[in-house]
Amino acid sequence: MFQATRRRLAIWYTAVTAVLLLLFASGVYLYVRSTLVERIDDTLNHVVEIVERSLVIEPVNDKTDKLRINVEASFRNNANNVDDDHIDLEWFSPTGQLLWSTLSEPLNIPIHGNHSGETVRVAKQDQWGESELSLRQITQRVEFGRQVLGYLRVSHPWFEVTKPSRQLILDLALGIWLMLLSVAASGWFLSGKAMEPVGESYQRLKQFTADASHELRSPITLIQTNVQVALSELELVEIEPNTAANYRQQLKVVERLTQRLGKLVNDLLFLARQDSGASKDNFSQCPLDALLMEVVEEQQLLANEKGIDLNLELIDPPNDDTSPELLENWFTLVGNWDQLVRLLTNLISNALQYTPTGGKVNVELTRLEASNRVSRLRSSTTQLQIKVSDTGMGIPSEALPRLFDRFYRVDPARTHKKSQNSATDNATGSGLGLAIAQAIVEHHQGQIQVDSTIGKGTTFMVTLPVTLES
Repeated sequence: MFQATRRRLAIWYTAVTAVLLLLFASGVYLYVRSTLVERIDDTLNHVVEIVERSLVIEPVNDKTDKLRINVEASFRNNANNVDDDHIDLEWFSPTGQLLWSTLSEPLNIPIHGNHSGETVRVAKQDQWGESELSLRQITQRVEFGRQVLGYLRVSHPWFEVTKPSRQLILDLALGIWLMLLSVAASGWFLSGKAMEPVGESYQRLKQFTADASHELRSPITLIQTNVQVALSELELVEIEPNTAANYRQQLKVVERLTQRLGKLVNDLLFLARQDSGASKDNFSQCPLDALLMEVVEEQQLLANEKGIDLNLELIDPPNDDTSPELLENWFTLVGNWDQLVRLLTNLISNALQYTPTGGKVNVELTRLEASNRVSRLRSSTTQLQIKVSDTGMGIPSEALPRLFDRFYRVDPARTHKKSQNSATDNATGSGLGLAIAQAIVEHHQGQIQVDSTIGKGTTFMVTLPVTLES
């Protein structure tokens, strides 16, 4: 239990840290990427300003006022300068016709003004086939007065953003992974430290429960003995009939209460020993079919008194080629006989108690073989399954998750009353019957499940391995 809690705490520490690191890494990535893009845009805008200042503007002829750009004079010196920075220049006429470019091949991208920068992707054909070229571009419209002289487009390779961005992602991923490993290790260590005082308190509480239960057994036994002696001696003493009847009734009440208290103390002592691991594992070969026959036979009297049909069904092997040795031990498992008797008595008596008169309680025992040949080689995969089904009124679905909690009852107002609804307690009403059943099943490395439908009944299903894992 504490290891599971410690594991959950460590997982929560790691998960919360992972979310925080992912948010931090995303922020760093977005900041660095936007910084790279801004730097490239600033460079492109700076190139546009330099080129604009160096443009040679001249009249088309003496007869008109129209002007034009002398392309050769304007871009003769700029070509070498921008090439060193991996920047390409393109000059277009006012109608969008490409007049000059530092690119080996035209990009075939429509002209439109863009002062803030945009990322474009162009399909490019080379000797290895078709590839995609990504560029960051700024397009500036060049005007003189009201006359548009042309368009200047400046391009920069986009890989200077993508390449450091990919490297940053790898670095951040590696850093987050190493950080999570460190947090997981430290979280496991810190959660262990945090659970130490809780574990110590729990151990002291379990020890107190075991000690108190053990100490209470002797005085309760003495009270029961004295009550029984008083009842036997009451017949020998000359007392008025009415007075004797009153004494006898009061002593009977005391006897019932001490029996109930003794059962509660024994249940607490059993659970305390199971929790602390102090119970002795007196496991041996147990024929579960014979055990069930004994329990059903013992509970048959109660079933007859309530008018309930109690049946035991043993599911035979599915085929006839089963070896005689296996048939003889078909329903045999390794377990503690007394604990298994207590488990099945709790379940069957509980079903009988909360099944109305005229109802049915069916007990079914079957053997579950492994589903494939590989798992058949492992005897631990073979299991025995017991189903205890009743036709009571069922258990509410909201009560099922807490059904095996200690001292939990579906209807606290009926603590010591028998009802016709399926309930979670045994005949004593202590609220420990199903908790003890679950403890016994877990001690035998099995599972217990419950399925209930209001108005139809309840089915408890216990699955136990034939052999126990060491």
